[in-house]
Amino acid sequence: MTRKISRRGVLKGTGAVALTVYASPIRAAAPPAEAVTPALIEAAKKEGKVVWYTSVDLPLAERVAKSFEAKYPGIAARVERTGAERVFTRIAQEYGSNIRAVDVVNSSDAAHLIVWKRNGWLLPYVPEDVAKHYPAEHKDADGTFASFRIFLCPMGYNTNLVKAEDAPKSFADILDPKWAGKIVKAHPSYSGTILTATFQVSRDIGWSFFEKLSQQKIMQLQSASDPPKKLALGERAIMADGIEYGMFQIKERGQPVEIIYPSEGTPLIVGPNAVFKNAPNPNAARLLQSYMFSPECQQLIVDIGGMRSAHALTKEKAGRTPLSKIKLMKDDAAAVERESDNIKKRYTQIFKI
Repeated sequence: MTRKISRRGVLKGTGAVALTVYASPIRAAAPPAEAVTPALIEAAKKEGKVVWYTSVDLPLAERVAKSFEAKYPGIAARVERTGAERVFTRIAQEYGSNIRAVDVVNSSDAAHLIVWKRNGWLLPYVPEDVAKHYPAEHKDADGTFASFRIFLCPMGYNTNLVKAEDAPKSFADILDPKWAGKIVKAHPSYSGTILTATFQVSRDIGWSFFEKLSQQKIMQLQSASDPPKKLALGERAIMADGIEYGMFQIKERGQPVEIIYPSEGTPLIVGPNAVFKNAPNPNAARLLQSYMFSPECQQLIVDIGGMRSAHALTKEKAGRTPLSKIKLMKDDAAAVERESDNIKKRYTQIFKI
């Protein structure tokens, strides 16, 4: 039988960290930045593989892996993709059973990195690009993780089913009875993106919003990547939440979707990357981590993946609304860490699913 991992049990005693500044009450100097050297590449090739656990949407995760393999032939990058909360549970179960399978991790629930760091599982490792080109608020002061990706959790609509002038402009608008049975959204118990977004919306607007939304005959899905797909298929006219980058990808393929940045503010999601201290392929893990923070990979996740990047040398893709033009809700990973179980429980009680 698989042992059920309580997030609160894992988090107990770990304390809280404000991820927006990646600060820690237990401070240790970050290690010196490390460049990619011929010696590192050769050592990684001898290991021959690297394993990345991630909640990044599978097509993009595989594109990143293939681009890494093309740059460093002879090293196979294996992607293990699932929802952020399942990534968290899987790693807890593996480490509880003394299994060391993961080399590098990415989660859309930034609070997970706090936990893994406090458990002593993460390797302090600072890629040269992170040291040179990332602002302080997007890198851990102790050097254990940094923001691999930044993205939003907006609303949206199907342009074949809803005229632009009739489309909702706010969270409040989708509570109109005319949208009953026409809305799709994802669940915070599966998706770290939706967990973070649910926290931000409930904090800024109130739980009463979700109580009213639950009366709208919602199509409830798991992953945050699923609502944009259902929207594009016309199975629902309105998306209450979902990944912005999925909407970019679908829209740029010519499918009938449009993004809504709610007037109340759009939830902001930070997805950090880290190397595990006991990685089975330690050199390949360092090499992959460095590659993922390079301008090459960061521009790939922007252009192809629809992400936002904290790397100073990347550019936003033409035709997309610049991040500076969008009213954002504030991320607070420490609060999500504290409130996670309560958020999931209350949400499940409200939606009865």
